[in-house]
Amino acid sequence: MTALSFEERFATIQQAAPEAVGDFRAEATIGRDELFALRRRLNESELERESFRSRHRIERPARLASLGKIILKIGILAILFVIEVVINGSFLANANIGGWLGGVTQAVTFAALNILASFLWGMVLIRLINRRNYFLKFVGVLSFLAYIAFAAVLNLILAHLREIPPTISGDVGQEVLHRLLTAPYMLMDINSWVFFSIGLIFSLVAMADGLMFFDPYIGYAGLERRWLEASNQFAQARSDLIERLRDIRQDSTDAMNGAASDLSVRRSEYDSLLQGRGRLAQRFTQHQNQIEQAGRALLEIYREANRRARTTPAPSTFSRAYAMERIIYAGGEPDSSAREHLRQMIAETQELLKQQITAIHDAFDSAVKTYREIDELLPEKKSG
Repeated sequence: MTALSFEERFATIQQAAPEAVGDFRAEATIGRDELFALRRRLNESELERESFRSRHRIERPARLASLGKIILKIGILAILFVIEVVINGSFLANANIGGWLGGVTQAVTFAALNILASFLWGMVLIRLINRRNYFLKFVGVLSFLAYIAFAAVLNLILAHLREIPPTISGDVGQEVLHRLLTAPYMLMDINSWVFFSIGLIFSLVAMADGLMFFDPYIGYAGLERRWLEASNQFAQARSDLIERLRDIRQDSTDAMNGAASDLSVRRSEYDSLLQGRGRLAQRFTQHQNQIEQAGRALLEIYREANRRARTTPAPSTFSRAYAMERIIYAGGEPDSSAREHLRQMIAETQELLKQQITAIHDAFDSAVKTYREIDELLPEKKSG
């Protein structure tokens, strides 16, 4: 009964239960501060995004390039590069003294220049056409015209290079430059025009690939990606914080329900011990009665034998029944006031646990509500 230690258990519960509620509220406050900082960052990103859209008169969402699209566009460039190397190598081999090896070497150089330069031209300079600023738009138009001239000249050079026989004396580069300056369109073989057309088409495809690699409006995709990242980070943080509070609430509720059940178990054990002690005291009393009866029976046998053997009358004590001195159990039962006090203390402690469980649920609801109110304190800017 001493090991049940009700008083110690009462003191522990009365101290631990309010501390659990306080710790829960402290955790909610820390999460609210963390979430407020993330929401402020999201609000700043939203303001920056809306300011950019308003300043540049953009009403559409940004066209973000996913990983799959980026791989696809890079794959298109790689395929164009390989095809152009093969085609250029086969065409230039006829005009190169090194044959296929020399033709492929020249083909790799010109294919890299034709594909990569066209791609970068479209991704950087020609995209300026989409800008609202008239000067930048003018620069983009000039860049497009310069690109057309570049692509046409480069592929004409390749076409003229193909028609120069490998046995020509002198520098091949000077000869190509001379033809380009004097008669740029004088290609004698129809295959040279096909060669020129294929190279120009590949260049235009590479340029279009670069033009659409990111959002057409320079700077918009990066801004949109930063805003989405801040938005996702805020939403994920709020979800994680609520889930963490839910776990803490569950753990605290389980602990308090366990404490309440433990008090019930201890009360049952206490009642069982009292009943067992009462039964033991009753059995001890019965045992003493049995000893007294056995003593009387044995003593009566002795006295009867003594009477038969005596020649004188038996003493008067022989007529008195034997009475054993009883051992009185000093423990006794606890008084009814003590048992009632214990019952009341258990009931009050269990009621306290119920109140603290309710307080934790209220604190959870309040924390979730404050997390949502952060959106009202720093509202997201509405856009048409």
